[in-house]
This record gives sequence, C-alpha cells and structure tokens, in this order.
Amino acid sequence: MINLNDDIMLAMNMRNFSYAKYSNYTVGAVLKTKNGKRYTGCNIENAGIQSICAERVAFCKAISEGEKFFESIVIVGGPKDKEPEKCLPCGYCRQFINEFVDKDFKIYTVYEDKIEEYSLEELLPYSFKI
Repeated sequence: MINLNDDIMLAMNMRNFSYAKYSNYTVGAVLKTKNGKRYTGCNIENAGIQSICAERVAFCKAISEGEKFFESIVIVGGPKDKEPEKCLPCGYCRQFINEFVDKDFKIYTVYEDKIEEYSLEELLPYSFKI
C-alpha cells in the first residue's frame, strides 16, 4: 500500500472545518490528482434538503480549477471530537465520483488504526456510467 500519512493527517485536520450543526458528524477528505496535487474538503450541512459531503467539496474544488484526472481520495469521519470511525462515500457521492474517475481510482477510509482501500466498483457494483 502507498504511504498515505500526509493525506490522512490533512483529512483529519479538515474535520475541524466541518459545519456539522445538525448531525455533529464531521468528515474530512483529501482528493489526489494523478499529477500529485491535493484538494481538500469537509462536510457542510444545512437545514435544507441536501447538505454537501466532504468528498464532493474536494471534487468540486479540483474540477473548478481544471483538474480532470484523479488517483485517490482519503476520507476520515466520525462524531465531532471523537476518534474516526469507518466512513465511506454515501450513495449520492458514489454516483457523483463515478462521473469523474477511472477504474484505477482508490477510496481510503481510516479508523481504529486501520486503513481500508476500496475501488469504486466495489462500492458501486452496478454503475451506469456511460
């Protein structure tokens, strides 16, 4: 497995910027492009219909700056001020991510001193990507 220490620390720090007023569940994400650039995200909740997940924040920042080729994302989440727990992209994020990545894209979640690696195909087995 590749060394993810810097990305993990950055994702953990991003949890501090979460706006989780309703769920008290903070998530940080670090998206890495194929050229090595990193984009961060945190979850942003609102009282409306759709809050914004950390993964989509990171992707939107990258895409809005012209990035098109992505290697991996590290996700760290859990109740505010608590140790991280297993945190994977929601169904909406899985479909969103599917639009922008290839089959080699990796998703990492970090919790209890574990790092788990997933492909999008594992998390979205019946993708309808065109």
